[in-house]
Amino acid sequence: MWRRVTSLSPVISTSKPTSLDQAALGFKIWRSSFSTETPTLVKDGPTSFKERNLFITFVLGGPGSGKGTQCHKIVETFGFKHLSAGELLRREIESNSEQWSQMLNTIKEGRIVPSEVTVKLIQQEMESSDSNKFLIDGFPRTEENRIAFEKFTGLEPNVVLFFDCPEEEMVKRVLNRNEGRVDDNIDTVKKRLKVFEILNLPVIDYYSKRGKLHKINAVGTEDEIFEKVRPIFSACAGK
Repeated sequence: MWRRVTSLSPVISTSKPTSLDQAALGFKIWRSSFSTETPTLVKDGPTSFKERNLFITFVLGGPGSGKGTQCHKIVETFGFKHLSAGELLRREIESNSEQWSQMLNTIKEGRIVPSEVTVKLIQQEMESSDSNKFLIDGFPRTEENRIAFEKFTGLEPNVVLFFDCPEEEMVKRVLNRNEGRVDDNIDTVKKRLKVFEILNLPVIDYYSKRGKLHKINAVGTEDEIFEKVRPIFSACAGK
């Protein structure tokens, strides 16, 4: 079994242990809403996925890096299915509002949701989709996420995009987008950026060493940035 979120406590510690205990209880209840037959997921998942000849892209970048916008452009141009890890979690929270108030606090404070929860949500979406081409947006956020994804699905990404953007630009974009998201305030944005820098950069380094990483300068207009993205998928997808 891979490491639990408690291994990240030096980074995501909180002064309210009671809240964390409640959140942990919520995670246990939430996990019970999924299939608890983990060996079946590990055994059956890789076979069915491999038969479908999937093309998987991980899309990484800090909050406000513009990766969501670029995902929409990739979907429109190359026909990928877009899966946002953050949106899947928010949707699940909204459908279980009474049970998941503590999970909401986890997102607001920029802490990391247990890998098991996120991977299962992503896997369920992939299994239920008719598409064979996936953009997985905002995942993996940690090495634990990466290992868990490989363990549960038996898959690795074909391509990893990293939208590299200066911190001040990301903060400005997040505060200006005004989408009514609970995790968009200056203190939370700074926490999220700190968490991203500490936990996501090892993932970026890992895929860079494997020759799968494409680093995109995420400064410029939406169209200018997409012109840096387009050749990657034109070459990979033969378009």
